[in-house]
Amino acid sequence: MNRILEVEHLKKYFDTPRGQLHAVDDVSFSLEEGKTLGVVGESGCGKSTLGRTILHLIEPTSGKIVFDGKDISRVNRTQWKNLRDDMQIIFQDPMSSLNPRMTVSDIIAEPLRLQRKLKKNEILTEVRKLMNTVGIAARLENSYPHELDGGRRQRIGIARALALEPKFIVCDEPVSALDVSIQAQVLNLLQDLQEERKLSYMFITHDLSVVKYISHDIVVMYLGQLVEKAPSEELFAHPMHPYTQALLSAIPVPDVHAKRERVILKGEITSPVEPKPGCRLIARCRYATEKCRAPQTQIEVSPGHFVSCCRVNELNH
Repeated sequence: MNRILEVEHLKKYFDTPRGQLHAVDDVSFSLEEGKTLGVVGESGCGKSTLGRTILHLIEPTSGKIVFDGKDISRVNRTQWKNLRDDMQIIFQDPMSSLNPRMTVSDIIAEPLRLQRKLKKNEILTEVRKLMNTVGIAARLENSYPHELDGGRRQRIGIARALALEPKFIVCDEPVSALDVSIQAQVLNLLQDLQEERKLSYMFITHDLSVVKYISHDIVVMYLGQLVEKAPSEELFAHPMHPYTQALLSAIPVPDVHAKRERVILKGEITSPVEPKPGCRLIARCRYATEKCRAPQTQIEVSPGHFVSCCRVNELNH
């Protein structure tokens, strides 16, 4: 299987009055063609910044990004315009990411107008095909975003992302603003499109049930760093990092009589501004010792399952 995306030691720091905020700090992973990589973690852990940095919507501080065999870590505007055909994004909130002054047809047509030399009637034909693909009725082509419900608005965002026939799409919490029944429809649509078009997704979410449903592999982020990465089934069956264990223990269980240990993280959250070199969970981890103050490295505990914790082997055996 070909790797469509390889990220090596990616960093994105922001300057603040108190020092540099380490939003994405030394992140490395790869994504195979036609697969979905889930990115999970609590709000503010750097998930969206990671996705936008890969797409150069935010320029990286350092690190390497290889897309489809090409190093795109540093590209000029012309090169990046060409890459826009292959790399797209679906934003979290369709209401704020769609221009309220443009009709459905105009919104979907915009990338075609900017990137393709097509005549007006050719663009309209493409727009209608895309509307049909994502399940938007043709009668709505002259509607405005505020006239539609959240599910239809998100379908517009998906159609716009598909317009240039990309290979890779960053899905930045695309269903978090939708009702549960609508979430299922949008997730099924994304999976159908992936099968039909051999798309590769980076699926960012804080909803663990959603990421389990749609992802082939999952990475867990905490304060800008990857603390665990593994195939989806393996991660849910054998979470190894204390933070991942706490996350998974918070998932509601439909059986009211089911008994399981709830892992509560107590203590102060470490500041992401000029953090110390050790484990960033140290102040909240019940297993923390002095050796956790040293820089952590990723340990492969089983094939394809990596954990960034110096005590992982002694805690899980």
